[in-house]
Amino acid sequence: MITWMQRHKKWLVITIWISTIAFVGAGFVGWGSYEYGKQGGVVAVVGDREVSVDEYQQEYSNLYDQYSKLFGTMFNKEMADKLNLKDVAYNQVIQKNLILAYADSLGLDVTNEDIAKQLLKYDAFLKDGKFDKETYIRVLNQNRMTPVKFEDSLKRTILLQKVQSLFVLDPSKAEVENLSKVLFIQDDITMKIIEAKDITVNITDDELKKYWEENKNSYMSEVVYNLQTSQMPLQSSNSTDEDIKAHYEKFKTDYKKEDGKIKSLEEAKADIIKSLDEKFTKTEALKTYLKIKKDEEKLTDNVTYTQVSLPFGAENNAKILEAKNGDLLKPFFVDGKYITVKLLEKVAAKPLSYEDALAQVKIDYLKVAKDKKLDELANAELKDFQGTEIKSISRESVDKITGLDEQNAAKFLNQLFSSTSKEGIVKLDGKVVLFRILDSKFGEYDNSKDEMVKSTLKQLQDQELMENLIKRLENSYDIQSSIQPKEQ
Repeated sequence: MITWMQRHKKWLVITIWISTIAFVGAGFVGWGSYEYGKQGGVVAVVGDREVSVDEYQQEYSNLYDQYSKLFGTMFNKEMADKLNLKDVAYNQVIQKNLILAYADSLGLDVTNEDIAKQLLKYDAFLKDGKFDKETYIRVLNQNRMTPVKFEDSLKRTILLQKVQSLFVLDPSKAEVENLSKVLFIQDDITMKIIEAKDITVNITDDELKKYWEENKNSYMSEVVYNLQTSQMPLQSSNSTDEDIKAHYEKFKTDYKKEDGKIKSLEEAKADIIKSLDEKFTKTEALKTYLKIKKDEEKLTDNVTYTQVSLPFGAENNAKILEAKNGDLLKPFFVDGKYITVKLLEKVAAKPLSYEDALAQVKIDYLKVAKDKKLDELANAELKDFQGTEIKSISRESVDKITGLDEQNAAKFLNQLFSSTSKEGIVKLDGKVVLFRILDSKFGEYDNSKDEMVKSTLKQLQDQELMENLIKRLENSYDIQSSIQPKEQ
């Protein structure tokens, strides 16, 4: 399989270079012990564009995730290293920046409206069907990313898409018909499913210890924030009736009933007093903040939180995550009080001891051991297995694949029709499928599928055009690199 993947590596990443960040629902894949540079550094300069380590690492993470989705549990870091995936990621990020430099030369730009439209496409950022800023910040925090970094990456993606749109072609009817027959080829197969749940493995303490030693950097402590804080509870502004009336006249549209009608002065009075008290307390908290900044007063409490336990709300937590040691943050309002925070020290994550990591190590290694035994069993049975015969299946024959749910059946068919061998193994979540192709024939042309076929053909044509453009740009822009990749 490694040999096949190495031969088809270029095909496998054919569409990934134009993809957006795919962190939502997927973990970020780090370097482990193999690291090209420190966070915040620069790995290359393409024309006038600097390629940051963050950008490079995100490219690697996206690639890793794409391969994982394609090959399931059989794909791991060891396989990624054999494929020189870090070098593939580096070459791709250089190619992207060549395109971006070209976009700069054309005068293409990305507006705030462009970015806003893209943000609306992420379901993870929506609340009740609408974009929600607090949800947006919380999701980014969970994925160890700031809005600035995420939106910078979105901006690069949008700019790449704008360049790509300049090279859109319209395939001919003959091209669509011929490709349709190839895409919808039909196979007669025999298949057998082997499930991990039916496999028993015995795990020793030595095996667990060795696995932990080899994967220490996957078992890290949480980042810890040592803070000093000072709290100012909500204080009465002793507002007069005139103060309340003046505020109501100025901001009456802020005080509405559930049916959307504006409250009367009397109905809004309690809310107005609260607003005026908050405004007064904020002024007092800012006065205290300035005294602390001038060292005329001291913060009163020392507290420690992990990153996930910071209790100040997504937006305020984000400010703490972005702060540097010694930074004093302006007071913010949480749970009826204004809080001023100073970051004393951010304690970086470090590998957990074997004892602290053991519970998770057992879970992870059990899966690894079962997957390994499943692989051995599948390879031993492949040549002579007796399976279930299925006639005339295509990429769409999900309902013909018994023993697999719809999602896994679709994955199996996708890999079956991507295979260059008559027999093989498809690895899915918790199971493998052995297959043998008995017969193949071209599909019948169906014009109802023209749009899907056109999309596939355009993708292939666009890729060829972009590759030719990149070759030309490599001779037009100066590339300064701190890395010498093996992948060419």
